[in-house]
Amino acid sequence: MTSRIVVIPTRRAHSNHAEVARSIGVDIIAGRYAEGTRLPGDAEMIAMFGVSRPVLRESVKTLVAKGLLTTKARVGTVVRERGAWNMFDADVLAWHLDAGIDKRFLNDLAEIRLAVEPRAAMLAAAQRSEQDIADLRRSMERMRIEASDSVGFADADLALHVAVARASGNLFMRSIGHVIEAALRASFLLSAPVEPEDRDTVLLWHQKIVDAIAAGDADAASEAMIFVIHNGMHRHEGTVIETAPAEALPSEESGERS
Repeated sequence: MTSRIVVIPTRRAHSNHAEVARSIGVDIIAGRYAEGTRLPGDAEMIAMFGVSRPVLRESVKTLVAKGLLTTKARVGTVVRERGAWNMFDADVLAWHLDAGIDKRFLNDLAEIRLAVEPRAAMLAAAQRSEQDIADLRRSMERMRIEASDSVGFADADLALHVAVARASGNLFMRSIGHVIEAALRASFLLSAPVEPEDRDTVLLWHQKIVDAIAAGDADAASEAMIFVIHNGMHRHEGTVIETAPAEALPSEESGERS
């Protein structure tokens, strides 16, 4: 099966240098500037973006800090290898969504989730407060109400997973959850359980997470979380991911999927 790409529109930058950094970053991630490629010179880039030299240099400094570029004397500005990119940077993740995510991205996301979320569920079972349980149950109820292929369902699913991270009491897990929110939301939209049997399975095992945490059963919470992540991976494998321009995709307000 080929690894197709889908574009998920994200927020836009609010300053000149941030918008230039975003544009170059998306081009790098999309492969329009390959690893090891030298970027065009300052004069060409300034003309391309219609900005001043200080704005361009600030944009390049931003991309260097995020691991996408390096500057070398007598060589210029060069695209770094993918392994150097800071995937926990919120902008870099957002630019991946702008550039288009493929199944490699989704699998990498699932693997980091498997490394973190089951442990977060275990900790949540030990650390949760009554407010945490209420938040989890509220998200669960919203999942039951919303149509499986709606933005509302994906947002409720995301809220539940973020609530688990918050209930863990671990600041690092909470921070990771917030950083990858946009990527998780895109993942949940793409793996929507549109078939009735799939929906029943998704709701059942998310409910198992909530019940295990409420009951203080750490092992059951971890096992249910592992099942949920693996089940999402299986649904991704059966999804045909088509390329789409950002403007053609549904907005959050519409509550529709293409």
